[in-house]
Amino acid sequence: MNKITLNNDIQMPLLGFGTFLMGGAECEESVLTALRSGYRMIDTAEAYGNEDAVGNAIVESGIPRKEVFIVTKVNFRSYENTCETVEASLQKLKTSYLDLVLLHWPFGNYYAAWRELEKLYHEGKIRAIGVSNFAPDRLIDLIEFNKVTPAVNQIETHLLCQRRTEHKWLEKYHVRHMAYAPLGQGRKNEMFENPVLVEIAKVHGKTAAQVALRFLMQSGVVVIPKSVHADRIKENFNLFDFELTVDEMNQLVKMDTAMPMIGNPEDPAMVEEAMKW
Repeated sequence: MNKITLNNDIQMPLLGFGTFLMGGAECEESVLTALRSGYRMIDTAEAYGNEDAVGNAIVESGIPRKEVFIVTKVNFRSYENTCETVEASLQKLKTSYLDLVLLHWPFGNYYAAWRELEKLYHEGKIRAIGVSNFAPDRLIDLIEFNKVTPAVNQIETHLLCQRRTEHKWLEKYHVRHMAYAPLGQGRKNEMFENPVLVEIAKVHGKTAAQVALRFLMQSGVVVIPKSVHADRIKENFNLFDFELTVDEMNQLVKMDTAMPMIGNPEDPAMVEEAMKW
């Protein structure tokens, strides 16, 4: 498993497994399949309502706790009670510490929530802290007026929304770029039928999805693909036996529309959707 080093010298896998919209036995089985397939990072969130299932799967896998990188998020509705929320996550995930905890959206009193995360970080209950869905201006503001720089910003990122401008800002401030929805969510067909992507996949004997994920990884972006299908879970992990050329990377850059579908906190429709969580 390839790893990257966070700004506090903690190492994090470059590839993880996402659990958005999973629940119950299906979530538990999918996470267990992922762990048995080689994944060593699992991403969940308070808002997903599946931390119990994720914790059950990690315990059932028999993999030593120190070998699994657990990521969860505090929902913005819980920002006034961040410490209690993290304690609840620890219990549900059946662990004494968390590897990475993120603030899920830049809504509500996220300054107070961040300072609670800083406290938990200094106490050793969290190995790294970060944010999700933060635009560069919000992120820089948070950095300038607090003590701990976020280790990660998890934002919607895929071939059709590559976040190239955001990536430059993240690099400047030494914040790692983590991609949710790396396979495009509802625009999979539009993405995977792109003739350039299809041809590159054919050259490497890979699927379009594998090339899409490999592109992000070679761009220095952490990816957390999700699936409830065992064959897809295994396929999405099989990314380390090929490498895209500079020319192929440049061709795929041209697919970028710079238009997020679900992760733009400035879009009223997306805010309304997030408020349902």
